[in-house]
Amino acid sequence: MAWYDEACFYHIYPLGLLGAPAQNEYNGVTHRLKNLDPWIGHIKDIGCNAIYIGPLFESVGHGYETTDYRKLDSRLGDNKDLKRFVKKCHDEGIRVILDGVFNHTGRDFFAFKDIKENRENSRYKDWYCNVNFWGNNEYNDGFSYDNWGGYNLLVKLNQRNPEVQQYIFDTIRFWVKEFDIDGLRLDAADVLDFDFMKALRGVANEVKPDFWLMGEVIHGDYSRWVNEGTLHSVTNYVMHKALYSGHNDHNYFEIAHTQRRLEGMSGSGQNGFKLYNFVDNHDVERIYTKLNNKAHFTPVHILLYTLPGIPSIYYGSEFGIEGRKEKFSDASLRPSLNIEDYKDALKNNPQTKLIAVLGKIRKAVPSLSYGDYKELHLTNRQFAFSRSFNGKQVLVAVNNDDCEAWFTLPAGGSGEYFGGLSGEKVPVNNGNISFCIKPNSGEIWIPADEKDNENMQETELVSDNQPQEECINETTNSEHGSYEDGVIAGLQEAILAIMEKNGNVTDQMRRDVYNNVYHDSLINWIKSFIR
Repeated sequence: MAWYDEACFYHIYPLGLLGAPAQNEYNGVTHRLKNLDPWIGHIKDIGCNAIYIGPLFESVGHGYETTDYRKLDSRLGDNKDLKRFVKKCHDEGIRVILDGVFNHTGRDFFAFKDIKENRENSRYKDWYCNVNFWGNNEYNDGFSYDNWGGYNLLVKLNQRNPEVQQYIFDTIRFWVKEFDIDGLRLDAADVLDFDFMKALRGVANEVKPDFWLMGEVIHGDYSRWVNEGTLHSVTNYVMHKALYSGHNDHNYFEIAHTQRRLEGMSGSGQNGFKLYNFVDNHDVERIYTKLNNKAHFTPVHILLYTLPGIPSIYYGSEFGIEGRKEKFSDASLRPSLNIEDYKDALKNNPQTKLIAVLGKIRKAVPSLSYGDYKELHLTNRQFAFSRSFNGKQVLVAVNNDDCEAWFTLPAGGSGEYFGGLSGEKVPVNNGNISFCIKPNSGEIWIPADEKDNENMQETELVSDNQPQEECINETTNSEHGSYEDGVIAGLQEAILAIMEKNGNVTDQMRRDVYNNVYHDSLINWIKSFIR
């Protein structure tokens, strides 16, 4: 078990958050990084114990066209500012990882400037990929080269060059020695050379115990990158997409199917994937903007914090701010914010309160960090699963419908469960618990004896002092016990008949229907077809 297995990340794009100029004029140092100090307490208050911050080093514009890997961007401050910031985070128990932009450099990087000056005679001409002195480009360099994403501003490094490798590895050693960082997020990891990443893992193992490597990967078989030989984690873009579209389309099958696919790559639990889960970041629209129904903010984030993986919050999204991606600019996704404008958010902002409670639950309940995943209930509008670890089973249920929904889930054993978000208690009857989930909401059901552990005792889990008002059960109490097989079978056949009228019914769809043996859930499933 390493620190990152139990991490909740807070993601900061510093040039945006701190209001730095869009272009670096290299006309002196402005000590903006110190303005992050008040954010450290806020980050801790909402339950995050790690920060991913970047890009940080000297660059021309947005930060990913690096000109000096060993110097803090002068628009943010100097190296002393960064060293002090990391120490303040560590003093508060917060780990810090930085952006490692090693796929490409900016055109003002010393090696590229030497090529422009000395051309074929430059000792750095092999530091970059496919430098062609018979070509040209829009800068009229008199030569061409490989780039990232079609942008000649971003010159692709030759990661197979031993000198390039040694320079980057020495840079990482410098960052650890100078700033005491805890890991790296590798920019554009999906186009990094695999042998380079394997060597990078060796450096990570050398510089610091539990030094974490997380890569930016958009799609593909994540096990190619996440394994003992390369990276510890990658960005979980497939789940990012499923979380917002699965709610916008009232389609929990998409989210469940995505998780099944990830389970097939590596499984969950203590030895499975620990992917970097997120609902927005500096490259995509804010979750509050993407959601058609803003009330879905709640079930989306419940899933973010309870599905297998490591949750991350992008700065400002805990306040429910919006940000729409523009055609030629990401500036609206990376705004300047003043924490003083949100000083009462923990008391008055429902989105912030939710994130804070979820962070506390995550810290207090080991099953959410290490537990095996098992799908328990699935319809278009309701979804439930368990996370089990060391004999403890946590149950998670979400509802994207505008109507309340009843669930009956297998809980095993006896005793009772309590809701981490509501404080409600439910008994275990005949190995099941039955409960109601409010519209566009969810709950995390925790075994009552979890209150006996030290972390739980230190944590006030309930998001509100008052429990949720009781849902009105449309069925009789007797229906929460054992049901006649014929009743269940009749409901299942009715659902399949409706589905067949609406289109082709696959074998998996039939299995999903027959695996659902809960009366109230089947009733709600039928209701969903006629709304």
